Amino acid sequence: MVQATAEETEKGEKLKRDGIVIRTYDIWKTYVMGDQVINAVSGVDIEIKRGEYVAIMGPSGSGKSTLMNLIGCLDSPTKGEYYINGRLVSKLVDDELAEIRNKEIGFVFQTFNLLPRASSLHNVELPLIYNGTPPAQRIIKAKEALRQVDLEARMDHKPNELSGGQRQRVAIARALVNSPSIILADEPTGNLDTATGNEIMALFERLHKEGNTIVLVTHEHDIALHAHRVIAVRDGKVERDEVIPH
Repeated sequence: MVQATAEETEKGEKLKRDGIVIRTYDIWKTYVMGDQVINAVSGVDIEIKRGEYVAIMGPSGSGKSTLMNLIGCLDSPTKGEYYINGRLVSKLVDDELAEIRNKEIGFVFQTFNLLPRASSLHNVELPLIYNGTPPAQRIIKAKEALRQVDLEARMDHKPNELSGGQRQRVAIARALVNSPSIILADEPTGNLDTATGNEIMALFERLHKEGNTIVLVTHEHDIALHAHRVIAVRDGKVERDEVIPH
């Protein structure tokens, strides 16, 4: 770990006081392939406040997935600063990033990423197992998260006993169970039909109204418009950042 300077620590504390959950300063992600240098993310500045519902949108190859990996602490920037909930995470090593991911970020993936032989309840419990929550408390929290997504009645069902929409609800409950600073959803309707996708987007809207901070990553314009703000990415840069009236 590279220790944050006093100035960086003070900056982080101010961001937290101001309710800013995500703040990037001139972050870059550069790959060197042979003699070619590829800037997947080029000098991006983003600020997302607590309680916002933001879509990061862009076509394939725009850099949105790389940006999502940086925001989700799945990767580190080549240069620049990234603060999540007031903590400078761009200087952290892998073990510390894993702890931040577990504590601060609830992930929702296109492919659900559920354990096939585990019940809905056990799938939702997983982040709590990783962070050492006692068993009795885990069950209470997991049941509450399933209740939040209207799936408490299916808590003993395995993924193959659930529809695609229900599987995604289990994945959303798992993302909620730690009360994270942000829910980061990567193409959450990509494997669903239109009607089921709309149900999942209605659920995200409800979760946002309940106070959750949601960052949605998508290449679909229609899905992005469900958010209340759209950050459009192209060629590794922010092309547009606009509020969507609702």
